[in-house]
Amino acid sequence: MSYEKKLLAMKKMVKKKTTTAPKPAYKKPQPPVYSDAWENVGLKRIDNDFGTVFVREVHYGFDYVHGAYPLGAFTEALETWQQHEHPIALTDDQPIVFYDTETTGLKGTGTHIFLNGLLTFEAHEFVLKQYVLADPSHEAAFLFESRFWQGKKTVLTYNGKSFDWPQLQMRWTFHRDVLPPLQTPHHIDLMHSAKRIWKQELARMKLSEIERHKLGFVRDGDVPGYLAPVIYLDAVRTGETDALLKVLTHNEYDLLSLVTLYVQETKLLTEGVREESAKAYTNIGKWYKDLKASDESLELLRDVTHLYDVDEAAEASFYKGYLLKKRGEFQQAYDCFLLCTPYVNERQRLEAYTELAKLCEHQLHDIEAALRYTEKAIVETKKSICYKEAAKEKRINALTHRHVRLKNKNVL
Repeated sequence: MSYEKKLLAMKKMVKKKTTTAPKPAYKKPQPPVYSDAWENVGLKRIDNDFGTVFVREVHYGFDYVHGAYPLGAFTEALETWQQHEHPIALTDDQPIVFYDTETTGLKGTGTHIFLNGLLTFEAHEFVLKQYVLADPSHEAAFLFESRFWQGKKTVLTYNGKSFDWPQLQMRWTFHRDVLPPLQTPHHIDLMHSAKRIWKQELARMKLSEIERHKLGFVRDGDVPGYLAPVIYLDAVRTGETDALLKVLTHNEYDLLSLVTLYVQETKLLTEGVREESAKAYTNIGKWYKDLKASDESLELLRDVTHLYDVDEAAEASFYKGYLLKKRGEFQQAYDCFLLCTPYVNERQRLEAYTELAKLCEHQLHDIEAALRYTEKAIVETKKSICYKEAAKEKRINALTHRHVRLKNKNVL
């Protein structure tokens, strides 16, 4: 063995010693100088292993009314879901927490959560705990007190899947060396369900708009959300709390409205057509259709077409046509698609003409009618503005192919 090879062999036998620099011990920050002032206005001070945090706690009986509903209606909603299945269905197997935050900005690593609002459903009441960040140096203490590291929970938010929870995860990551791991909850974002129900009916999906139009609650003297960061930073700088307490009230309204929003959504999803618009019930019927719950969808869409004017119920007729076709009720499906064409939007109208052509060709055996609807679909697709050019060309080619085939059939 050569000298070089011997050196290489010996090198492999030598174990490399790796050294890791010890992590510096966590240094607990001092309580802020304004602690007494904040405590004097009702913010309880908590000192834990990581620093100081302030909390405001309020208890609400089930008879407390917020807008159109007492909070106790939430227990009825839970009972209702025992007989139904749906993505927003809840059970009380896990602790149920309504969650909302206020932050010093909208995004970025420099953004802090300064208010963690948790409204917890208990056996005989709701308990609100609003944790206020003493200052950024106490963030680990602030996050620890949320108890989101402690067991599985069901969390309900409004836009929380896109904003509140990712913010919490990001801030938790900065303190992962000292905090216990953040648990992943069963998360229901009520903004998603609100969009499914009131899509194209409400111009804006802000929670305050839904409160005003759907929940019977109007805020009086509310602090605009965009002012919250400035108010908090001023409170930390000066120790003054008057404006900060108004931010806590804003957060409190958000959380109470999440309870009544869940109650309202449950009623709309389970009680059939009552007092809402045809559009809302059609959206719900479409949602059940997307969930493959065809019985629930068809029952709701039938009610819409029976109880509302033909123009209001046109979209319900459109979706009902697909369900009836799938069930083999071809003549009824044909009637639905034909009825809706003068009133639905351009894309739906073009799809309805195509469905009419398919039904006439394959199930009703009326080739001339199938040709007529195909020609109508071709003409209107060429004029349409609802498709991008590539999609429009593809659709026209498919319709033209159908037209040629139908003409050949008609000759035979």
